Amino acid sequence: MDLSNLQPAEGATKQRKRIGRGQGSGRGGTSTRGHKGAKSRSGYSRKIGFEGGQMPLQKRVPKFGFTNHNRKEFKGVNLDTLQFLVDTKKVKEITKEILVENGLVAKKDLVKILGRGELTAKLNVTVDSFSSSAKAAIEKAGGKVTTLYVPKGDTIQEETKAKKVAPKAEEKTDEVKAEAKEVKVDKKTEEAAPKAKKEDDSKADESKEEKED
Repeated sequence: MDLSNLQPAEGATKQRKRIGRGQGSGRGGTSTRGHKGAKSRSGYSRKIGFEGGQMPLQKRVPKFGFTNHNRKEFKGVNLDTLQFLVDTKKVKEITKEILVENGLVAKKDLVKILGRGELTAKLNVTVDSFSSSAKAAIEKAGGKVTTLYVPKGDTIQEETKAKKVAPKAEEKTDEVKAEAKEVKVDKKTEEAAPKAKKEDDSKADESKEEKED
């Protein structure tokens, strides 16, 4: 055996199906595609899950629940993680920036402190949200809690909005009052004008009579 008589194993290779080479080949005319229908057309590609026009599985299966597009996702950080940061990094307070620096959360994450583990260190923690157990544990250790995230519709948020709106409302009322005063002054001047005119006319008449005399 040498390179001149090497051959592939029997059945390992097949001849290509030659289509569209005339009627005599047996595969001319429609080129094995049949006469009509989607598969006979050029550019046909079957969609994933297509079942020949039958209702596909993803539409037959019953649906339940819903996806809340307004849901806020929080990244959880537990108390034992905070204690670990205190022990290893000698951290005296916890903020989002410190958590980002230590690779615990991403820059755009909303952070929530959760209550797993124990916290013995006195820490001032400033993040978006806290679980009730985590908040109690931090305050018990002598620390302070500052919440950054205020949910929509919260009374605190409404109060802050009202405070922001209040100065503008006061400015508007001041403007309205000033305009009202101007209007009153104009009316008074209008009322006073005819009287002044009458007085001037009477004085002019008196001076004429004196000259005549």
